[in-house]
Amino acid sequence: MHLDRLTAYLAGGRPEGGRRSHPGCRDPRPPARSRPVILPGLLYFATESPAWTGGRAFYDPDVDAQLPSYAHLLTLGQFSDIAAQEMYRTPGEDLDLTEVLRRGRARLGPGRYETLVHTGEVDGRPVLTFTAPWSSSDIPLNAPSAAYLHHIATGIVAAHGWSARRAAEYLAGCPGAAGRWSVSAIETLVTEGAAARPPSYRPPSHREHPGAPAAPADRRRSR
Repeated sequence: MHLDRLTAYLAGGRPEGGRRSHPGCRDPRPPARSRPVILPGLLYFATESPAWTGGRAFYDPDVDAQLPSYAHLLTLGQFSDIAAQEMYRTPGEDLDLTEVLRRGRARLGPGRYETLVHTGEVDGRPVLTFTAPWSSSDIPLNAPSAAYLHHIATGIVAAHGWSARRAAEYLAGCPGAAGRWSVSAIETLVTEGAAARPPSYRPPSHREHPGAPAAPADRRRSR
């Protein structure tokens, strides 16, 4: 997650291009530190986001792929409050991480971001994220909006130092974006911003079914 978007979850507010304002966390401080990581698994887009329009980003840890990400060192309370905001709940209650730390996964509920996943460790600390309980092959795909894809693409560029072209090539191959967003269209989002929707963007006209973002300090986690 790009730091600018993360700030809206931590301190409250509405990220650029979004339609929803976030209440923020009980502890609005920025991450103690952040670093790029590569998660094992697949990034794909599905369902419909009322905040961004278009598909939401999900993580499938069971697919043999790689996902460039940004790990933020957060407190348990911050991680819990961000998860609550993703599920349109009021922040204020810490999550119990016992099961996910012991078993690698914990389903807190049926919601789209209520399954915790332990993806590995960074500097001896567990890296956690949350995603949907289903797999990428179980749900129809949906292309992301320009504003949403812009945040993801610029986050990858900022975290990993990738060129706009490399980030665009990666995202154009992700299920849900593939076939709907060209490499050049995504590259334009990075270099010119989400408002400059290029003509090579193909807006989704229907839903497609596939054929085929941790962790607490002290106990700080990343997403």
